[in-house]
Amino acid sequence: MMSTTKLFLKCKIIAVCLFSLIGCDKQAAESAAAAQSQEKSYPYRVGDDIPALAYIEHKQVYNAESVIPPQCYTKTDGVNNPCFACHQSYGQEKTRPNMMRDGDLQGDYEFSDLGVTNHWKNLFVNRRPMIEKISDNSIKQWIRTDNYSPLITRLEHDDNWQGEVTPIANLPYPDKAFDEFGLANDNSYWVAFNYKPFPSTFWPTNGSTGDAMIRLPAPFRQLNGEFSRDVYFANLALVEMTMKDLAQISLPAISEQLIGEDLNGDGKLSKSIEWLRRRAFYLGDAADIELAHMLYPKNTEFLHTVRYIGVDDNGKIYNAPRMKEVRYMKKHSFKSRHQLASAYYLEEKEKHFENLPQIRQLGDKGINNNFGWTINGYIEDEHGQLRQQYDQELAFCSGCHKTIGATIDQTFSFPRKVEGARGWGYINLAEQQDVPNVGEQQGEFLTYMQRAGGGDEFRQNREMLERWFDKNGRVNEEKVKGASNLYQLITPSPRRALDLNKAYYTLMQEQSYIFGRDAMLSGADNVLEQIDESQAPLAPEHRYQWDLRLNWHHQDTNSTLAQHGK
Repeated sequence: MMSTTKLFLKCKIIAVCLFSLIGCDKQAAESAAAAQSQEKSYPYRVGDDIPALAYIEHKQVYNAESVIPPQCYTKTDGVNNPCFACHQSYGQEKTRPNMMRDGDLQGDYEFSDLGVTNHWKNLFVNRRPMIEKISDNSIKQWIRTDNYSPLITRLEHDDNWQGEVTPIANLPYPDKAFDEFGLANDNSYWVAFNYKPFPSTFWPTNGSTGDAMIRLPAPFRQLNGEFSRDVYFANLALVEMTMKDLAQISLPAISEQLIGEDLNGDGKLSKSIEWLRRRAFYLGDAADIELAHMLYPKNTEFLHTVRYIGVDDNGKIYNAPRMKEVRYMKKHSFKSRHQLASAYYLEEKEKHFENLPQIRQLGDKGINNNFGWTINGYIEDEHGQLRQQYDQELAFCSGCHKTIGATIDQTFSFPRKVEGARGWGYINLAEQQDVPNVGEQQGEFLTYMQRAGGGDEFRQNREMLERWFDKNGRVNEEKVKGASNLYQLITPSPRRALDLNKAYYTLMQEQSYIFGRDAMLSGADNVLEQIDESQAPLAPEHRYQWDLRLNWHHQDTNSTLAQHGK
């Protein structure tokens, strides 16, 4: 491994060469915000101002520990715990396929020698001066433009492209792309689902809006080789049941007569049913494939878009057409629980010997996470056009979709889908309440804010602190419980939304994603730049057992009580 001194000297030489070539280049952007040419500049300290793309161009790894996300460097002060949402141990659940069991990492800074230095320096940049140079009107124009369709067109016409192509007609405009139950209108068989955003990185108030779609392989959506909507939604419901360990579930109306089986157990074949009982095998042309506990079938696909925060003319927050990222996962290989146990053991062994993470790069196809999934991602170039992420940028994805204890089959969103029939359809925060997690009694987001000590991992979101916390920094429980829905609870004001969009726009122009892609308005105060022995671990009473799945029936109970005035 190259020494720190040699790396610094090499990077300085690279910087001199690059700045002589590009230091005075002029930029043109699509929006009015960057209509006038200006010099490229990078908001880092002298001696640390090497552009991110310099590392990539010269194949010099900037951060070999990019699997450690920025949130892991948060100061806990011994009491604030945002860590529990990722790091969990389920030792008592013998059939759970996630065997990472990393709950001990809550509040402990157990990093490698390289990892003790926080490489996510975008966290410490004050972007306020840059934000002030961008008008509200120009950023509104920017976020309303479609950069997804040009990506698809480019990939479809690239004869040398070996990766996936995932067209969904009108995806930037969800009301046109999907029907009421989330099925794509273009016969691509993608299905959007309404889910509760993971705390708190994916809350709109912390920088981005987003959505998620699932697609099962052809046998799961066909009967005798022909597409069957009834078979497809029945199998989607079965996948949901096995991921959530449910015995029955509601689903959009399907016909037992068309499928040819009694699916609700009432002893007859009905023309229309809306409830499905769990069974051992899937349906239709996938009838020979057995349900596997908390594991997706082979060739299951996910598509996730990370978008700018839309602000309409009335100040309403929505998912903007413009996408920051398009993320894709495909389960290329089915691994049994015992095979996964071996993979987790190898991962634990590597960490025990302090080996740096190994990322299997697949070129156009992305990366292999070694747990059966292929992961790929696309991100904006300096002109706002989506491009495939570079290897160093894509390695960041392994931090969450490989080995953390809280995930179910390396995923987050689908196990958090609104349960049953009402969860099939495009994400809608206004239709959700703050239901608790499985095994808990009060709302998840209320609980998170209490445990984390803020409305985000970094305790930097001043608007959330002012809205939901008192002067002493305690959560106002009654006020949070009084929020009518998740939209009210976790969407930003129009002013904050526009500023967050502008902050990310400046980061996009820099192409500095390997330095962190969190859109911070000003430098972080509650984040460590260097880990040392003086950092107190979390006290035992501030460590928590937690399940990312949700108790959606708690919402039904509360609604019933409210109707009866109780």
